Amino acid sequence: MAVAGLGAAATELGPWYWALRQPAWKPPDTWFGPAWTLIFGLTAWGCVRAWLAPGATAAARRALLWAAGVNSVLNVAWSLLFFRLRRPDWALAEWLPFWLSIAVLVACAWRLDRRAGGLLLPYLAWVAFAGALNAAVVQLNAPFPGRP
Repeated sequence: MAVAGLGAAATELGPWYWALRQPAWKPPDTWFGPAWTLIFGLTAWGCVRAWLAPGATAAARRALLWAAGVNSVLNVAWSLLFFRLRRPDWALAEWLPFWLSIAVLVACAWRLDRRAGGLLLPYLAWVAFAGALNAAVVQLNAPFPGRP
């Protein structure tokens, strides 16, 4: 919930954002809130399921906790870079570590419970799509000199 709240607080849609040229294949802005709500719900469910998996060792739970923590920081950082600092180019540079942190989180959950790992796959797919969208925004609008 904290990651969702911080990410939402960092997301400033306004004249700067609406002035960005977007690719024709970008979904409507109204889709992003429900998509993220579903993804965060599935991610929480997957992480809790992995945590509670029979036979989960303390070391495996620590790895899951670390993976979730790193991912949380990178998730919020992406929103801050793109929306608050108005630097889609910096957000794109941060995207790969962010996506890889989800892959690690999926792997940690998968080792504990395959269904738990599977619940995190939509997050991985959505952020892959978001990375392609981010790259298109950079291509269509660069350079980004910073805040006006």
